Amino acid sequence: MFVTKKYVAEFIGTAVLVLVGCGTAMVVGCDASIGSGYLLTALAFGLSIVAEAYVIGNISGCHINPAVSLAFYMKGDLSKTDFIGYVIAQVLGGFCGSCILACIFGLGHVTDLTGGFGANGLAGVNGSVLAGLLVEIVLTFIFVLTILGVTTAKYNHGSFGGLVIGLTLTFVHILGIGLTGTSVNPARSIAPAIFAAAVGNSAPLIALWVFIVGPLAGAALAALVYKFLEKEEVPAEEIPEAVEEAADAVEEEAEEVAAAIED
Repeated sequence: MFVTKKYVAEFIGTAVLVLVGCGTAMVVGCDASIGSGYLLTALAFGLSIVAEAYVIGNISGCHINPAVSLAFYMKGDLSKTDFIGYVIAQVLGGFCGSCILACIFGLGHVTDLTGGFGANGLAGVNGSVLAGLLVEIVLTFIFVLTILGVTTAKYNHGSFGGLVIGLTLTFVHILGIGLTGTSVNPARSIAPAIFAAAVGNSAPLIALWVFIVGPLAGAALAALVYKFLEKEEVPAEEIPEAVEEAADAVEEEAEEVAAAIED
């Protein structure tokens, strides 16, 4: 039952992120020349994370992002089953958030100032796929590396983790909105792109792969780098002893496996 609750929590959290983050962009616009709308959208995404971190953090860890879940899976803190369950729940949550926005804007005849449900795109980098990928990889790397550092059990960062993560998402949005709209989260990008295509704007859907591949690549890189940084260094004079201990451990494990096979 607890496993089911984790997936429900991820569904709700991602729905809230898309509803509030993309919804704010749709209401105020995200033109880089209009500072107020730009900053409000960045804050909307960041504050959504802050809120959800303290609501569902103790239930699911508040990933609400397949890239974050990938990093925790690579780090060994998330099982394969939960990784798959989280991603499915997150993507469905994104669709729920976009669906609510479609209902609100449709029933209220409200103008979508983004022209595409707050979907990500490459207009800010003049259509350059490589530039868009680089933006998403780097910003996701920064965001996910921060999450891994703040949430590690090795150090006690107190109860400010959610605030730090939310503010980090805000500052990567401040840079990224004018370039790609800032995804750093495939689940945040998929549904808005599809809903945008449904109303005649197919550009976000065509570029969608950038906002899936980029964040996942950035998260994978962050996981590898953090594992390297977190690993304790072995003094040079202790390396031979460490190697010998590792060899003994492997030999013992092999003997146990052989004995089990014989039995």
